[in-house]
Amino acid sequence: MAKSRNGPEDFARPLRRLFVALLVLVLMGLFLLWRIDSPRVERFRAALVDAVLPSFDWALLPVAKATDMVEEFQSYASLYEQNQELRRELQQMKAWKEAALQLEQKNARLLDLNQVRLDPKLTHVTGVVLADSGSPFRQSVLLNVGARDGIRDGWATMDGIGLVGRISGVGPRTSRVILLTDSNSRVPVTVQPSGQKALLSGDNTSIPPLEFLEDADLVRPGDRVVTSGDGGMLPAGLLVGQVVMGTDRRLRVVLSADYERLEFLRVLRSHELDPITDPGALIAQPPVQPPAAPTPEPAVTGAEAVDGAASSTGTGDVTGGSPDGEAGDG
Repeated sequence: MAKSRNGPEDFARPLRRLFVALLVLVLMGLFLLWRIDSPRVERFRAALVDAVLPSFDWALLPVAKATDMVEEFQSYASLYEQNQELRRELQQMKAWKEAALQLEQKNARLLDLNQVRLDPKLTHVTGVVLADSGSPFRQSVLLNVGARDGIRDGWATMDGIGLVGRISGVGPRTSRVILLTDSNSRVPVTVQPSGQKALLSGDNTSIPPLEFLEDADLVRPGDRVVTSGDGGMLPAGLLVGQVVMGTDRRLRVVLSADYERLEFLRVLRSHELDPITDPGALIAQPPVQPPAAPTPEPAVTGAEAVDGAASSTGTGDVTGGSPDGEAGDG
């Protein structure tokens, strides 16, 4: 049976060709219109854009909505990851809190067993940092507390976390703090848990070195450094920082105090130390020599004994005489 030529496919194919041809002509016309450099054509292009683009908002709306949905999904995924990270950190903080409570209880029991009496005079005075030295060769800051507040030379200063330095000059209303990083600073410290004693010497850098370690092999990076209290210079047990290995292969200390933001400092009151007024007391006394043993007398022979007795008898007659001789002379 012969196929009819009046079917829908026979009409659709010419219409598609006609539509494609018209679309190509329109695009070519727009291309030529945008390529013509003329003031009149420029005004026409501006009028055409103003007339056509506002009416195409409905066409751009789905694209804008899709973009917003993608951004919201990405934000939701980021919030979900942050929430999971915060949950993990919260679990870790709970574990650290429990460990801290156990250590606090253990410390209290040990203090009670050892009958340790805490220092009731170790209070503090808080001061505001007024200015720093501003010199690369001297590391110090100025506080707004001084002699009127009872500040004395040598007292320790902290920023609430770690040791910052010590008082090195007191005025009526201000006082100067020499920092641990200053080249003139020398602080005796203890490295925990090994218990090694050392001297923290400032060298005008942010990580001062440890010197005069008893046994450097027992010290590891990450060990905790606290003041030792040797010499009564500073109270013992104040946090200083952690041990690190410097680029020069020397053991150094990363200070716990935030030296970039020193705004408020706490000055720790310490016991009044007896001043050293006699320099001679610093010199050891020489050891006392034992008394010399008497020299033994030489042995006396028989003949020497007889001669000695005779001489002594004769001498007695001439000088002293006997009681009978004294009576005769009378």
